[in-house]
Amino acid sequence: MLAVSPPPRLPLRLPVRPLLAFSLPSPRRRCRSNRGRLRGGPRPLCRLRADAAAGRRAGIVIDVDEVGEIGDRDLPVDVSFSRTLPPALTVGDGLGALRRAADELKASPPAGATSGVIRFEVLVPPSTKALKWCSQFRGSSLFPQFYLSRKLTSGPSSQLEICGIGSAICLHGSYPVKNGFDLVLRYISSDSHLIRAYGFVGMKYDKESSSIEEKLGSYYLFIPQVELSEFDSCSILSSTMIWDDSVSHTFEDAVSLFESCFDQIQNSYDPLDSIFHKGFVPSYISGDAHLSETGNPQLVYLDTELLATIEAKGIPLTLDKFLSSDQSFVRFSPEFLFCSNMELCLQQNETESFIKHCSNINLAWASLIVEECVRLGFTYFCIAPGSRSSPLALSATCHPLTTCISCYDERSLGFHALGYGRGSRKPAVVITSSGTAVSNLLPSVVEASQDFVPIILLTADRPPELHDAGANQAINQVNHFGTFVRYFFNLPPPSDQIHARMVLTTLDSAAYYAMQVPQGPVHLNCAFREPLDYTDRDWNLDCLRGLDKWFTNSEPYTRYLIMKTVSAFGNYSCSVMEILQIIEKAEQGLLLVGALHTDDDMWAMALLAKHLSWPIATDILSGLRLRKVVNLFPRFDKSILFIDHIDQILLSDSAKNWISPDVIVQIGSRITSKRVGMFLETCSPSSYILIDRHPCRHDPSHVVTHRIQASVVEFAASLCGRTFQRKTSRWTDILMVANSVVAQEIMFQIHSKWSLSEPYVAHVIGESLYGDAIMFVGNSMVVRDLDMFGKGWTNYTSNGNSLMMHHFPEFVGTLVAGNRGASGIDGLLSTAIGFAVGSNKHVFCVVGDISFLHDTNGLALLNQRARRKPMTIIVVNNHGGAIFSLLPIAKNTSPQILKKFFYTMHDISISNLCAAHRVKHLLVQTKAELHDALVKSKAEQIDCVVEVDNSIDSNADFHRIMNEFSAYSTTRYLDYLLGDPCSKSELDAMPVYTIHGVEYMLYRIQLSAPRTSGLSDGRFSHEGFILKLCMDDNIAGFGEVAPIEIHEEDLLDVEEQLRFLFHRMKDSVLDVIPLLRGSFSNWIWTSLGIPPSSIFPSVKCGLEMAILNLLASQRKCGLSKFLAGSDPLVRDQNSYAGIEICALVECNGTPMEVALAVAKLVAEGFTTVKLKVGRRESPIEDAAVLHKIREVVGYKINIRVDANQKWTYEQAVEFGSRAKSLQLEYIEEPVSSVNDLIKFCDKSGLPVALDETIDNLKGDVIPKLHQFVHPGIVALVIKPSVVGGFEKAAHIAKWAQMHDKMAVISSAYESSVGLASYIQLAHYVDQQNSIVSRIKNKDTCGVVAHGLGTYQWLREDVSEQKLNIHATPLGDGIRASVEDACGYLHHLNINNNKIERTYNEEKLRSYSVQVDVDDCSYLIKLQEAGDHINEKVVLLLHGFLGTSDDWVPMMKALSPSARVIAVDLPGHGESQVLQHHVEISEQFPITVQSLADLLLKLISQITDGEVVVVGYSMGARIALHMALNQVHSIRGAVIISGSPGLRDEESRRRRIAIDKSRAKFLMSCGLECFLETWYSAKMWTSLREHPKFNSLVTTRNKHKDIKALAKVLADSSVGRQRSLWEDLKHLKRPLLIVAGEKDTKFKCISQRMCSEITQHGERGSDGRDGDELCEMIVIPDAGHAVHVENPLPLVRAVRKFLQKLH
Repeated sequence: MLAVSPPPRLPLRLPVRPLLAFSLPSPRRRCRSNRGRLRGGPRPLCRLRADAAAGRRAGIVIDVDEVGEIGDRDLPVDVSFSRTLPPALTVGDGLGALRRAADELKASPPAGATSGVIRFEVLVPPSTKALKWCSQFRGSSLFPQFYLSRKLTSGPSSQLEICGIGSAICLHGSYPVKNGFDLVLRYISSDSHLIRAYGFVGMKYDKESSSIEEKLGSYYLFIPQVELSEFDSCSILSSTMIWDDSVSHTFEDAVSLFESCFDQIQNSYDPLDSIFHKGFVPSYISGDAHLSETGNPQLVYLDTELLATIEAKGIPLTLDKFLSSDQSFVRFSPEFLFCSNMELCLQQNETESFIKHCSNINLAWASLIVEECVRLGFTYFCIAPGSRSSPLALSATCHPLTTCISCYDERSLGFHALGYGRGSRKPAVVITSSGTAVSNLLPSVVEASQDFVPIILLTADRPPELHDAGANQAINQVNHFGTFVRYFFNLPPPSDQIHARMVLTTLDSAAYYAMQVPQGPVHLNCAFREPLDYTDRDWNLDCLRGLDKWFTNSEPYTRYLIMKTVSAFGNYSCSVMEILQIIEKAEQGLLLVGALHTDDDMWAMALLAKHLSWPIATDILSGLRLRKVVNLFPRFDKSILFIDHIDQILLSDSAKNWISPDVIVQIGSRITSKRVGMFLETCSPSSYILIDRHPCRHDPSHVVTHRIQASVVEFAASLCGRTFQRKTSRWTDILMVANSVVAQEIMFQIHSKWSLSEPYVAHVIGESLYGDAIMFVGNSMVVRDLDMFGKGWTNYTSNGNSLMMHHFPEFVGTLVAGNRGASGIDGLLSTAIGFAVGSNKHVFCVVGDISFLHDTNGLALLNQRARRKPMTIIVVNNHGGAIFSLLPIAKNTSPQILKKFFYTMHDISISNLCAAHRVKHLLVQTKAELHDALVKSKAEQIDCVVEVDNSIDSNADFHRIMNEFSAYSTTRYLDYLLGDPCSKSELDAMPVYTIHGVEYMLYRIQLSAPRTSGLSDGRFSHEGFILKLCMDDNIAGFGEVAPIEIHEEDLLDVEEQLRFLFHRMKDSVLDVIPLLRGSFSNWIWTSLGIPPSSIFPSVKCGLEMAILNLLASQRKCGLSKFLAGSDPLVRDQNSYAGIEICALVECNGTPMEVALAVAKLVAEGFTTVKLKVGRRESPIEDAAVLHKIREVVGYKINIRVDANQKWTYEQAVEFGSRAKSLQLEYIEEPVSSVNDLIKFCDKSGLPVALDETIDNLKGDVIPKLHQFVHPGIVALVIKPSVVGGFEKAAHIAKWAQMHDKMAVISSAYESSVGLASYIQLAHYVDQQNSIVSRIKNKDTCGVVAHGLGTYQWLREDVSEQKLNIHATPLGDGIRASVEDACGYLHHLNINNNKIERTYNEEKLRSYSVQVDVDDCSYLIKLQEAGDHINEKVVLLLHGFLGTSDDWVPMMKALSPSARVIAVDLPGHGESQVLQHHVEISEQFPITVQSLADLLLKLISQITDGEVVVVGYSMGARIALHMALNQVHSIRGAVIISGSPGLRDEESRRRRIAIDKSRAKFLMSCGLECFLETWYSAKMWTSLREHPKFNSLVTTRNKHKDIKALAKVLADSSVGRQRSLWEDLKHLKRPLLIVAGEKDTKFKCISQRMCSEITQHGERGSDGRDGDELCEMIVIPDAGHAVHVENPLPLVRAVRKFLQKLH
């Protein structure tokens, strides 16, 4: 339905040519007027009467029907950008920030911009809801006002809700299909993200008839002045300012309109308004509504992403392309409004009639109570069946605005109401009968009282004459709940002799006490005489006197108002100043966060934590414990210093003694961890400040020195308004590292355990909490597990709606609730269901089996899905009370007593219980089943109980193991960190180590025999690189990189990466924590800006080896001691400081020859030998050799064999059958297929070891190793240079030891530098094995002989020194001394005779060349690397805003292969346009064509031969132009994120205007503002996540000639460039086309380019066909800026392209 109204006057009109026409199914028709009242239904509503000029404020108004020729007025405005302001603590702060930003813009307007669109955006608390915020402007005269909601199909936010007010511009009229929405596109730019135009299509604004009517091809669109976009995880408040001199709306007009708009908004906005009107649309309507029948007008909108997609596809904008709303509401004037699919409940003046016609006084009073509850906003009624409460139940169920739920169990019903109050932060109304029905509410009342949850209890009662008279169900209900309620009133039986307003004021008073701090339950005892039904009994209406005003409005009878006193001076009170001074002076401050109940509290807490930069320890109920982020390495995020595992850290006595905060600020009470509570009793801070909204004493440790009663938002506001000096703190840094240590240990233990465990459930449950999911957690064991083991960081998927992803806060908290007031296990399921109703979220409930069984009646509530989203209930079933197994009582009590009286063990079928209540049930017993069940429950959108089967004993043992490992790891790393030598000046911060020198040496040494890999060419030489890193004071660390046949990389690959990495490593800060999982990779990413996965395993290993040796040298100790630390578990080891070595035997020759070779090794002292098998014609021959060896040497030595995956399954089984009696220690990789490994173990019975199988596992290998827990697999052979370094090798070894398998460190023919390091790593692994065995209470697997026997192959070495590897006097094998290995590295003296060449750092040659082109001269800056006489010449061209410096690391990497030259293109860096002819130079365009011509002349001046051009972005367009048009000078080209241009003329025309607009913006607003806008584009999404992004922007900001830069931007626009698509068909020179994996647009362009060349291309000048002329590669983990985001694969691709060309 649509209302018709006189149109508002339009202050500004621009004659505009009509735009697109749409085809609608119905013909044009006028609206037919109806009169009536509407209730319910999705049809649109609008008022007929309207005041045309009622306070309207409008911006630009364009009637497109009155426009002649559009001309250039469809082109983009001069200036268009968005600026994101810092997040605001409150909506009021957000409004203030927008106003200040506008004031700054007003003071410094964009120079020379005659038109513009400027948008300011600020993140506001996520509880800022669009519909509620819009309702605040009911009385405003600022129009239009609108609201819409739309369900999104994908992305992190599933629901989009928007409201707005005011109009910065509107366009209306009709349009032809040809021109589309060009006028709209003028003001919607991709440089202004989230900007949208809203309106209607198929609606005609008719001035003559003063009506709105349907008409084909008409439209009405506007861009709001102020807008609130609500997503699931945040809300964005924005304002838009538009001006356009061409329509006589100047910048000053736009500012004036903005100020007027904000004055109205700030006057209308009430931060204390918590009333939300359910009938949102009816709240705007008074009097009779004039309605008209018509179609269903939907509010539609356009955004930049939609328009960009349409433009890219070259399709017209038609009706079906618009984004439509699911619900919408628009108000154009005080009486001109309509809506679509909004809930309509118009009930004017019905309350009075309904109450006066009640059949008896009981129903009248009950109706008054229910109506007043509804007016107070309390519409959720929980009703227990009963006779005496019938009047209340009948009234509640008959009211049209209530939602009622029932349950036969009052105890469950009370907890359900408690849960609703938790979720909604307003009370549910509970109605019960008299007697014990009331008493059953006591447990929930106690919990609500203890945890400050409001509930309104309406308990029916017998009248006074039936008390103490033996009447049925009559008990004393007066003050029945004692002090557990905030308010009690005993209402008399209803009577017409009592003014009815007494009932209303009583209820209003009770509601005030329920909602006033401290919130809690209130009790109204309601006595009723009969009749209790609809029986007619006359009653006197005079009792309703005084309610006339109440009947005519919808407000409560008594409104309680709170007046806040504001200081006229704006100063802090003395008490607050004292707190501020304490916080300011704190040296070791700690934030401790207890339970937080709202999104606003979490928001404020996060902003406060970031502002203070204190470590923040979060309780599981804080909502900040389980966080979701978009970050490659979230565990190392430093913006907020989260200490998630303070409980586990305190397991270490060393940590407990060391952590000594001088100030603790606790926000929110009730800390879950008992360990933390005990720590607080002993840590004795000088000040302990507790902040909570309620005044109650929550200080069980009696340590609080300052108690502040305030909300989190109020306290945060007082601190965030004050600037605190950021202090670098070594204490904080160490605490953060300790947290990372524990987090990694927990992650390792949980994922390395193959079976499903309770800590695993707690650890991974957060990964399922995406979208609108929140959690309710039970008591006892589950809440403690979540608090201890919950994963702090999980990835927040960024698919979908990517335009606004960079607006999200740094993380999204997850609301977690629980009944921690009295911490009982009763009523938890019922509470969780109520919590789901109150929060309107998808709730994951995690409870134990005893808690679930305690509240099975809650399953009856689960079937009532009124106003609730589906729930996932996870029941951790260990068949009893597992928490008692972890308490001291379990140690000294008999198992029989424990099981019966404490564990209360049971075998009850939870599945059958669910079936009885028709609830879906899933039983899970493995990790995979748990994952599948959680995904399934979410996808099916139904209630589901997921039962996790476990046992008490295994749970208790795993908890013990995890706790001991956490304590050990914390102690070990704390010892490392505190033992770090530092000067007094460094005590306030972690010591900073800087790599000052980098060097590598290529060596070649002779071997005594060919390598046994079976893939070598038989040469007796071996090559590799020795790495040397240096700090100050001549401290050096050595590493080795020496890839062989088994590596995927070769020496050329390695050297290329080393050169690149060395450039990045020089002068970098070294903050690696040795062997802490992820630490080295994090350093590579954050310090070097390189994705760790792009570094070759051997290179990563060699770098880590050098860095660890460097840090050990700095500590003046050996690598082994450096790795192991000085933990007591290690110090007490009495084993010999050395490792046993396994001899390696090449199994060539006859069986006797091999046997004699083995005998010789045994004589030398070896007790373990490994032989290569699988190289003879059949396994039978290999078995014969082994039998001969046993005949010769007997069984006194261990024999290992290695098949290197050469056998089929059948061949391996054949060998196994013949070798079963040989007592092999193990056989490595017996089968070629990994899938046959377990089958071989079972079939043969032989022990198996893994080697290549591990090498082939990529990424996080620990979860992937679960397939190999089979007991038949007894060992893992680990080559650090193949798996990717020491850190990874150590963790694989630990996994093996945790599963009772041997961990064998193996070399790959490294020199003694590598061997000396591996010896110490192997020693550390052996010590680790001893520790694992102690903690697990198991025997060790014995002495492990490590696979370092390749030392026997070294005829020569890189040093004259020799490693001390010898037989021990005790005859227990050949051993390598750890002390000798340490001394070898400390005193290493490289033999220069073995060094082929040395590289430390290449100095680039920098010079300038003058180039004259068409009467214009340029001075071009060049940088050059490589041999200047090398015939292979590479020319590197940067993109817009870049310089030649962008290519420096790549130049150094490529310099061994070619002469590499990078230029500063004109307008960039140090290149200049020489001012010999000023007029000409200003007019001379710097186009792609002219730049190509300039570079052609430059090439002729610097080389006589052909060059290979490598270009990125703008440079790629130039390179492509040169490759297609200057074949005589170009050998080939590499096109990185480049385009051949735009095909059609209209697209080029618009792009020219866009780039011209950007150039004007650059000139008018300056480079800094331009860069902020430029890099906020979607194209740079992945670059913004890069750790070097900020430093890159800083370098971009160094351009000095802004005018020249702007000229390049405009002149070299892709719109001005001639399209090269047709030219591709005539390509003569080879192209390498490169695109980033995340760059969807340019990846598509690259594919189309390749398709054009390969399908239509001619044969190249060198005879190659289209397929050979073009090659495309996609670089992983990279977006548009490939050369910045993931440069190493690009370097390798370019080098291989050069090799192919030459």
